[in-house]
Amino acid sequence: MILNGKTVDLQEDISIEQLLKYYNLNPQKVVVEVNMEIIDDEVYSTYVLKNQDTVEVISFVGGG
Repeated sequence: MILNGKTVDLQEDISIEQLLKYYNLNPQKVVVEVNMEIIDDEVYSTYVLKNQDTVEVISFVGGG
C-alpha cells in the first residue's frame, strides 16, 4: 500500500479505523482519501484497505 507517498507493509485486511489507530491519528481530525476518493468518516470502521490502494491521510492543523 502507498500511504502518503511511501510504501508501507501492513496486514492486507486492515480498516481505515485500524490504520488511524496504528498511527495514533484522531479520526475526527483527519480526512482519508483512498485512490483519489475522499472516504466518509462514518465508514472508517468497515472500509477495508487493500495492498494495491493509494491512501492519503490529511491532518487538520489549527493556528492563528
